[in-house]
Amino acid sequence: MWPHTASLVLLFALFGNVASASSACRNIPGSPGYPSLMQWNAFNSTISGRLVPVVPSAKYCESLPRSACTDEQWTSALFRGTIPGAMDQVNWEQGYDLKPPSLCLRNGTSTCGQGDVPIYSVEAETVEDIKYVVKFASNHNLRLVVKASGHDLLGRSTAPNSLLVRTSKFQNLSFTDAFFVGDENMGSAVTVGSGVYANTLYEQAKTHGKIVVAGAAATIVTAGGYIQGGGHSALSPLLGLAADNALEFQIVVANGELLQVNGISHPDLFYALRGGGAGSWGVIVSATIKTFPTFNATQITTLLTATNNSVAGELATLHARHIFDWDSVHASQYVSFAKDPTVAGSAIVFGMATFVPDTTTSQSEALMEPFLNASLALPGVSLLEQQSFQNTVINDILFQTDDSVATNAVLGSRLIPASTYSESPEKVGEVYKKLLDCGTAFVVGVFVAGGKVAENANISSAIHPAWRTAKSHVFVSKGWNDSASVAEIRSIRNQFQTTQLPILKVLAGPNAGAYSNEADVLEPDFQHTFFGPNYAKLSAIKWRYDPHDLFIVGSGVGSERWDEWGICRV
Repeated sequence: MWPHTASLVLLFALFGNVASASSACRNIPGSPGYPSLMQWNAFNSTISGRLVPVVPSAKYCESLPRSACTDEQWTSALFRGTIPGAMDQVNWEQGYDLKPPSLCLRNGTSTCGQGDVPIYSVEAETVEDIKYVVKFASNHNLRLVVKASGHDLLGRSTAPNSLLVRTSKFQNLSFTDAFFVGDENMGSAVTVGSGVYANTLYEQAKTHGKIVVAGAAATIVTAGGYIQGGGHSALSPLLGLAADNALEFQIVVANGELLQVNGISHPDLFYALRGGGAGSWGVIVSATIKTFPTFNATQITTLLTATNNSVAGELATLHARHIFDWDSVHASQYVSFAKDPTVAGSAIVFGMATFVPDTTTSQSEALMEPFLNASLALPGVSLLEQQSFQNTVINDILFQTDDSVATNAVLGSRLIPASTYSESPEKVGEVYKKLLDCGTAFVVGVFVAGGKVAENANISSAIHPAWRTAKSHVFVSKGWNDSASVAEIRSIRNQFQTTQLPILKVLAGPNAGAYSNEADVLEPDFQHTFFGPNYAKLSAIKWRYDPHDLFIVGSGVGSERWDEWGICRV
């Protein structure tokens, strides 16, 4: 019996005019194969009305009752997470390279364009929603973007003329003392939905007497791009990278099938999801990761000032000479040199947050004393504030209520080998000084390698091998005001490759790797820089699970086959 005529109309509306997946370009508004309004409406009906128009955050704020977001709202990552088109770094919403450029700036919405923001978003609530959107995008040859949160430093969660699927409503959390993969008991674990923020995970884990390897920012989504990129943490020297602790994923892949992925069921895809890059493999529904008994720790905050770049370089050298002082307790550190580029001759602020597991305040103070005394003995170095010590359960130390965001910023980075610090600490100071001399306002050293990260070298994962021999991940950040011209912004975005990387290579070496979640999306040889010798294997896995490149992100596996917007093959 033929289906009812109305059903035929709905099916035609949803799947009619299906484009070939092998087309040179994806369909965008105006293309012959782009879905008609009837097809969009039919699709919306299948997902219970969860298809919504998307606009840049400035345009969204214009729609509010007073035609503006407050400063508190604008800079809140939690608030921005409620806006489908918002990114934490506002520059990723802008279409600087579109022809003509399309911008949407706060307090400048009279000329507000769509920028790099998707046209529609599916605010997914069920696995079936995700399956439908994957199939719809594939059948209509659309650019598909996946977003768990706006905490994306490379702009992979947005793209012009695209269809977005958001997983922010996947808030499930399930703890167990015995998680099995096949017949093997992997121990205590938590299954976390791909919309759960790190602050929620830390809070809920505490109620179970557990801790997990998760990010340092409140709104990082552990089961999203964070873990796919590898996921460094303040706990990494003690417990490894987040990807090292992944046990299983639930993911909807390019053919619309929901897969349960672990080392037994789909070992190749499991390998890729553990460090093979964010957004390249499918839509993650949930991830199951190891949990550990929680413990007390001490966070030490150290703030010093250096009178000029030369003194800052000497301080960086001194820090490099002391960096192994804290290895015995598996401590981690986040170290920054910050300069206000608008103030000529301004002092450089050295900030250091040290996380020391299983120590008392007095023990931590004794561990820090040699470095602090040696620092204050350097001419031109002084305490900005007295060191502060917070000793409590590690969950509370890592918990953040919100993140202050909404800046324009791009990053560039390299993994620095432990041997550089042990053999050539003076190079560290020379490099930091040169970076500051060339106008770099913010240099950050994230000392989260070594220890368990190095010990986990034999784990089957796509983690760049440089992580296993590194001591730190160093990145530089460059920002700009909304008043900057497009030409100025393009110059700033290229500054890492043209100016900063040649300096940083002195520490990293000529063929060093970078952490793909905190890096430069314009890396010309991203295949080697982000994935090293793993790229050929990852490319083969990509071909098996996503042969038509439905999931393409900037500087991700397979992206070399597409233009910068993921619209046309090159």
